[in-house]
Amino acid sequence: MTDSLKESTVSISDSAVQRLQFLTKGGEFKGMHMRVSVSGGGCSGFQYSFAFDKKKNREDRLIQRSGVSVLVDNTSWDLLVGSELHFVEELIGSYFTLKNPNAASTCGCGVSFSVG
Repeated sequence: MTDSLKESTVSISDSAVQRLQFLTKGGEFKGMHMRVSVSGGGCSGFQYSFAFDKKKNREDRLIQRSGVSVLVDNTSWDLLVGSELHFVEELIGSYFTLKNPNAASTCGCGVSFSVG
């Protein structure tokens, strides 16, 4: 992917693809999209939200890779463009996170951020 294309979209890391494939292959999330959104709040001004959704809304942007799909609403898109959805597995737990170049600062847990 070229740098200019990467900066105008939201990408999905290999670890996130693998985890999403596992989660959407069967069980309660079978065939669903992951929805990533941003809302006001958190300790840094904005906070990320990760959920599963069956429905794509008209205003959603759809990102697909290796059989998984991620939805981002238009309001959140401007704050997330250039980001990479990532899945982290650590001793303290596992979770989805975003590597967001638009974030001027983030909180310690990585769930909230501020823009400069």
